[in-house]
Amino acid sequence: LVHTAVDYRCRLIVFPEWFTVQLLTLGDTRRPMPEQIRALASYADDYMDLFSRLATESGVYIVGGTMPIPGEADDVVHNVAHVFGPKGALGAQPKLHMTRFEAEEWRVSPKPGLQVFETEFGRMAIAICYDVEFPEVARAAAHAGADILVVPSCTDDRQGFLRVRYCAQARAIENQMYVVMSSTVGSLPKVPAVHLNYGQAAIFTPSDFQFARDGILAEGNINQEMMVIADLDIAKLHEFRTDGTVLPLRDSAGTAQLIGQVGITVL
Repeated sequence: LVHTAVDYRCRLIVFPEWFTVQLLTLGDTRRPMPEQIRALASYADDYMDLFSRLATESGVYIVGGTMPIPGEADDVVHNVAHVFGPKGALGAQPKLHMTRFEAEEWRVSPKPGLQVFETEFGRMAIAICYDVEFPEVARAAAHAGADILVVPSCTDDRQGFLRVRYCAQARAIENQMYVVMSSTVGSLPKVPAVHLNYGQAAIFTPSDFQFARDGILAEGNINQEMMVIADLDIAKLHEFRTDGTVLPLRDSAGTAQLIGQVGITVL
């Protein structure tokens, strides 16, 4: 997939959240999922080596989906997205909010801290799946200069997928930014909790005349593995942030003052 993307002159490649769980089929899939997730974390060094080599040899930036990474305390693991740069640089964004199955069934822990990554084509941030459902995350990244929000996701049903997709589109509008969403698709029958996946890759834009008519620059087919490719015009995005039909990112600076103390009116 990386080599194909390079053939199409891509500069940024995004893989889905938790797509690394395929490695669990190499071991005993009958064990409880908390044990399997911690076994998956043992592949972290090999995962890092592979994607670092792919990024440097191909001269591209890769968001390598997510991988469980051991925490500082015993038996703690975090769900972390890594950014591999073409010159060997490495960045990481942990998932800030855990879904119920991650927290209750897999015993994966959140880890605080939002990162904005400086690249050759602009600044980008990562909101891992559930994190995109919290507007504050993307807004903070946008105020830090992020032009692109990357959303690796893993959802097993249509409702979950649409929650992430609708929120990703909303973040593109609210923050006048591009949003790149990469989802797991297909089935993994041997691994509990991810036997089924429902997803669709897409690239979203703000909703204004300068961009795609429906705010969707490109999208794949539902539940089909395929590569979605598009050109992101960062210069046009910067111009739009000062000359758009509406300017929600600029105007958000005074929102708290406008709201003030919330009043309750009894009718």
